[in-house]
Amino acid sequence: MFRINAMQSRYELEEGAGLVFANYRDTPDGARALTHFETPEAARGKGAAGRLMQSILAEARGAGRRLQAHCSYAVDYLKKHAEARDVLH
Repeated sequence: MFRINAMQSRYELEEGAGLVFANYRDTPDGARALTHFETPEAARGKGAAGRLMQSILAEARGAGRRLQAHCSYAVDYLKKHAEARDVLH
C-alpha cells in the first residue's frame, strides 16, 4: 500500500517484507527533492524500491508536481528510465 506520510516527509510503500520509504523535502521553488531511499534487508534486490519510485512518479504526475533527485538511488533510477524524466525539475 502506497501512502504519503507528510508528518515524516516521506513516501511509503508497505509490502510483505516491510516498509520501503523515500524521504523528501519540498524546495522553495515548489519542487519535491527525493533525498533518501531505504529498503528493508529482506526486500532488497526484489524491486521494492522500483515499485515505490513508480508510485512516487504516478503521484507527482497526478499532482502536477516536479521532482528533484538528490540521492544516488533516485539519480540512477532516472538515468535508466527516460520515461520518468517528464516530472524532473
